[in-house]
Amino acid sequence: MPQQELLPGTLDLLVLKTLTRGPLHGYGIAQYLLEHSGQLLQVGEGSLYPALQRLLVNGWTEAEWKLTETGRRARVYKLTAAGRKRLKEEEREFERMVGAIQSILRTV
Repeated sequence: MPQQELLPGTLDLLVLKTLTRGPLHGYGIAQYLLEHSGQLLQVGEGSLYPALQRLLVNGWTEAEWKLTETGRRARVYKLTAAGRKRLKEEEREFERMVGAIQSILRTV
């Protein structure tokens, strides 16, 4: 089955939610999203790393360089308190949008 594009505005939500499980590097985040979406959501570097930088700039994540299991240096991201608050806001907005779409699908 081909990979699907993410709905606009959902990447930040998915990254923040993924980081609730604990700190991860970019590749780990991408793999988590792919595996837990039934291999449907493949997030490329061109989308993921700008999103991670945006989350850092907004203070929703923090990052530090660490050695991975394979001995390579990788930037590891973790959720901040502000990120947890933002996640709740994003989840509410997403649910609101899904509800609006479902309302239209039920009536047309």
